[in-house]
Amino acid sequence: MVAGDAARTSRSFAVILIVHLAVLVLWQVAVDAFHVPKFILPSPLATIQTLGTASYSWGANTLVTAIEILGGFALGAFVGVALAVIFSWAPLVSLVLLPLFVTLNMIPKVALGPLFIVWFSYGIVPNILIAFSICFFPILLTTARGLREVEPDLLDLVKSLRGSRWTLFRKIQLPGSLPYVFSGMKVGAILAVAGAIVGEFIASERGLGYLMIQVQSSLDTPAMVMAVVLLTLLGVALYGLVLALERMFVVSDARQA
Repeated sequence: MVAGDAARTSRSFAVILIVHLAVLVLWQVAVDAFHVPKFILPSPLATIQTLGTASYSWGANTLVTAIEILGGFALGAFVGVALAVIFSWAPLVSLVLLPLFVTLNMIPKVALGPLFIVWFSYGIVPNILIAFSICFFPILLTTARGLREVEPDLLDLVKSLRGSRWTLFRKIQLPGSLPYVFSGMKVGAILAVAGAIVGEFIASERGLGYLMIQVQSSLDTPAMVMAVVLLTLLGVALYGLVLALERMFVVSDARQA
């Protein structure tokens, strides 16, 4: 069974890789065949060549954006899961606070950007908070739903055996809610990338979003595309990390069951 799963995973990865390479090849061929100006759509080769431009500080700017994305996502995952657990243990708290969080989530995060700048000044911290504000709500909702959707028979069984609330949570609720938790985290990983870039677009002195704003004035489209590519790779890496954790915990839990 394990060998079959590994073979299917390898085939899926190969198909994904081939599709992406085919898109890059078609992109290069189309740009060369139709003589598309570089400032409109650069070729993949022209885009990669911008990595040799030292003034763009690709490494430092990518690192700053990666810290903002990971920091916002980690904070969102921690707060979202923690609040969901509190809501499952204290229905009154959920009744009071959850509608408030729904209302706050309706606020456009772009509108919060200038306020975060006023409150926390420039830098990485406000961008982490913007990423957090965007990504934590889906994690909260899906985790809360997973904690609620536990089989009543299992709950009754643990209660009849005089199991504590902690035992009930650790043995029944948490394992059963893990698919929901990781589902919310996958959505949150995508939103964290958007949140970090929103913050850098509004006001920032470093990062890929800041770099895109700087090169926009000179119509350096290859550099803008390269920044988008690096941003995409950061998002894919974070999403892949969540998938790996999901496979590690959810699959292992299913096997133990």
